[in-house]
Amino acid sequence: DAFTGMTNLADRAIEVVSIKPTGEVLLDEALRMIKASETRRSVASWMDLLSGETWNISKAGYQLKQVRERLAKGLVDKGVLRTEKRNFLFFDMATHPVQDPRAKDEIIVRVMDTLNLPRNAALPTRASGTSGGTPPSLSTSASATAFSRYNVGQGIGGQAGRLCLMPVSGSRFYRGEETSRFALLRRVCLVAAACAGSVLENPLVHMDMETRDRAVARAESLMDVYGHWPFKRDSPLHASDADGSEAGDLMVHEVIAAVVCVLRKMDRII
Repeated sequence: DAFTGMTNLADRAIEVVSIKPTGEVLLDEALRMIKASETRRSVASWMDLLSGETWNISKAGYQLKQVRERLAKGLVDKGVLRTEKRNFLFFDMATHPVQDPRAKDEIIVRVMDTLNLPRNAALPTRASGTSGGTPPSLSTSASATAFSRYNVGQGIGGQAGRLCLMPVSGSRFYRGEETSRFALLRRVCLVAAACAGSVLENPLVHMDMETRDRAVARAESLMDVYGHWPFKRDSPLHASDADGSEAGDLMVHEVIAAVVCVLRKMDRII
């Protein structure tokens, strides 16, 4: 319409149509806060407020409290992280190292798929045979530990190939991904968030510079395709499976596009 056609994607106002509980405490709290707000705010504004990192005292009532701590506690409750006390100078501070390496390994596998890298290029968090083991999707062979000069184009469909959803075999934390709605878009959001947080290169650190550059370039291309509304369907990276067919999917896609657009701008600033 005329409004959305003249408004930047990240600046479009967002409205919550349902506050039905999702099962995630932080998400439910965020939905209630947006629903109760008398002021219509943009996607970028709400992302800033709900991150818990803004220091605007005049908007303290719109901020989620202790976001990092509550996210960490939720992962501790799920057995992904554990809590340890460590001494920093004169203070004891709580840290949250990885408890179950399979959770981290499954995330890395999805990142590798999305960036069109082979799964056996991922370095497992722990070697095979240790406590917790590794998912079947990760290889502990020499090709993983001595990874060098891999052509991204040898991955799934080539560097410019469309997204392809390959389920993680033996997944413990995300079963039934192949039948989930928005599964491909979840992976795009995962990569976009990693880019914005400057942590995307962490699982790529053992690769040569050329391969890392091409993988990051693919991530930026994905954000360009899915951080635009409507999605750039003429792009080779667009997957028809990401379009969805149920009522209401278009509204969800527009919100996802706005979020990816904001994350892309954050990545450029960093």
